[in-house]
Amino acid sequence: MTDDNLPVEPVQGGERLPARHEPVGQRALAPMHGHGALSLFEAEAEDEASEFDLRKYWHILLKWRWLVISIAAAVTALALFKTLTTTPMYSAQALVQIDTKPLEVSTVTGSQTATDVTWDDEYLQTQLELLKSRSLAERVATRLNLDQGALDSLGDPGWMSRLMGMIRPRPAAPTTARTRNVPTAQANAIRDAVAGEVSGGLSVSRVDNTRLVWIRYDSPSPDFAVRVANAVAEEFIASNQEHYSGRSNFAKTYLEEQLAATKAKLEASERKMVEYARAQGLTITDEDGRTLALESLTQLSTALAQAQQERIRAEARYRNNATSADQLNASAIGPLQQQRAVLMSQYQQKLATFKPDYPEMVQLKQQIDEIDKQIGAERGRVGGSVRAEYEAAVAEESALSAKVEQLRSQAFVASSSSIEYNILKRDVDTNRELYNGLLQRYKEIGATSESTANNISVVDPAIDAGRFQPNVRQDLTRGVLFGLLLGVLAAFLLEYLDDTLKSPQDIEQKLRLAVLGVVPKVDDGKRIADVAADPTSAFSESYRSVRAALQFSTDHGVPRTLLVTSAGAGEGKSTASLALARNFARLGKNVLLVEGDLRNPSMHRNLGLKTAASGLSGLLSGSDTLSAVVQPSGEAGLQVILAGPLPPNPAELLSGSKLVSMLTVAVERYDQIIIDGPPVLGLADAPILSNSVDGTVLIVDAGRTKIRTAQMALKRLVAARARVVGALLSGYDTKQAAYGYGYDYGRGSREGKLKLTKG
Repeated sequence: MTDDNLPVEPVQGGERLPARHEPVGQRALAPMHGHGALSLFEAEAEDEASEFDLRKYWHILLKWRWLVISIAAAVTALALFKTLTTTPMYSAQALVQIDTKPLEVSTVTGSQTATDVTWDDEYLQTQLELLKSRSLAERVATRLNLDQGALDSLGDPGWMSRLMGMIRPRPAAPTTARTRNVPTAQANAIRDAVAGEVSGGLSVSRVDNTRLVWIRYDSPSPDFAVRVANAVAEEFIASNQEHYSGRSNFAKTYLEEQLAATKAKLEASERKMVEYARAQGLTITDEDGRTLALESLTQLSTALAQAQQERIRAEARYRNNATSADQLNASAIGPLQQQRAVLMSQYQQKLATFKPDYPEMVQLKQQIDEIDKQIGAERGRVGGSVRAEYEAAVAEESALSAKVEQLRSQAFVASSSSIEYNILKRDVDTNRELYNGLLQRYKEIGATSESTANNISVVDPAIDAGRFQPNVRQDLTRGVLFGLLLGVLAAFLLEYLDDTLKSPQDIEQKLRLAVLGVVPKVDDGKRIADVAADPTSAFSESYRSVRAALQFSTDHGVPRTLLVTSAGAGEGKSTASLALARNFARLGKNVLLVEGDLRNPSMHRNLGLKTAASGLSGLLSGSDTLSAVVQPSGEAGLQVILAGPLPPNPAELLSGSKLVSMLTVAVERYDQIIIDGPPVLGLADAPILSNSVDGTVLIVDAGRTKIRTAQMALKRLVAARARVVGALLSGYDTKQAAYGYGYDYGRGSREGKLKLTKG
């Protein structure tokens, strides 16, 4: 059947395409819209977020294994270099016991008893700080006869010497002093240097919950470390003995002199205070030096304040004609008011029956008026009582005020005299406190001076020194572990920053599409045309697998009309279209390859053909017929329609009826029609084409196509009611991906074989 037998549109000139708008072939479009696809993607993302797949993380580590190994090796090398360049240090430790303070002898009622002071953490902390003091370091330097020569022998020998020292221990550093005639300033500088050397390597620490203290000294010389650790312990004991004996004797003599002088001052100040009080006639009522006049003034001032408050309250009642509650209760106003209320109630009740001039009503009115007169008289009597109360309060206030003024002048004179008395009294109190403090301290010093036992002793002296730095094994172990950790973190960071589709699993999980095939990446330096021309290559075998997968993509086999598209440009659409067309042609099918990208066509370059003057654009615009635009590709069973001149409005041409008509006629002539389509995103061409064909294949470039981009492209295809039969993963690097797929084509046989490995 040819297109000449089909109904045609009545247009000018030659053969034209029939106007058929029904779906081509036997395709059944799934009624799925864009929001449904989006919900599916979001649900899948939530499912993946809730899963913990150890194999996934293992594959990530396999993929980035060389990065992890490189980082681990670099960090290990740095750790090794640091170890080799670190000065070897030796540590020696001496253990000392610091008991409580020396026994004190206290005198109680003429008898002497020895008492042990309870343990004091502050005392122990003080002793620890004394161990690190500069004075003790100078004593140790003097004991060991350290000089500049000894310091020079302890200098940094260089990393090469340290490396040799790790293999062969270095000899002990000489510490014998050499007599030199040096200036005083230089001697002081040397003394400060040797004291700093001793303090710099010294550390002390307490054994928990004990009175034992470790004295540790670190030095590049093991012998020097032992000598300093023991010298510090011995000099600390000696300085402690000198401290207690010398301080006790000096303090006792000094306190005896101070006690005698303070006692004389106390007696003189007491005598002067008593004589002054007798001369001024002061009567002191308490220990604070308050006089009798001042005490009386205080009491009267309090009474005056109360009288003023009472006068103010009485005046307020008098000015406002008010009465207090007590006055009202004592008067007859309350009963009279109750009686008037009763009569008034009777009057009001009878007023409803009788007129006011009725005799009984007149009698009640007279009774009410009489009670009103009595109430008025009683109020006048109570008001007089309020006036009398106010006048009494005024009189009492005046009397108290006069008395206060009289005592105030007397108290002023007494206060002037008491100022000097208080000064003398404070002098007496100060002298008494000073005397009591000196006396108590004198007793304590006298008790401690009788105890001569030292409370510090050496438990274990330092015998030998062990090297603690550098620790090669520990440093290398830390370097390897830290390097591996850093490498793993870098691998996961790079992996999760990469939001592209990299494996068949990604397509199945992120896009929910069947993977029709995996096309391996072509090695650098090789041309795709050369690899595709080799039927034994993994590249060619992968497209044969895609061809086989397409046969099971629908219930009636390979879709007769097939669109090959991708989310973006440059992802291998044209290569895939040509490879599939060639594979179908090799099966003996009559295949038509259509260059459907009317904006940036590239199929003619892959076929080695020149751009045709007529093509798909002319066919869709009605200027050319199908027979006129079809041309041979140079391969058996494969014909091609090139894009032709680029139109200004590709989307309008594709959305017309000519596309469906062309496909309808082509299906009658050819066994398989493959359209090399444009990208989906950014253009309306691909969705229009996908709606007009039986099946659509989405090309995904491994490691380049982003997940979000592919999902948006798939949603556009679904919204256009396209039947997406599956996806094809191109450019898959089996060496780097480590996701469980790999092509190993055996060249030992003519037929060859494809090995799929699962990890």
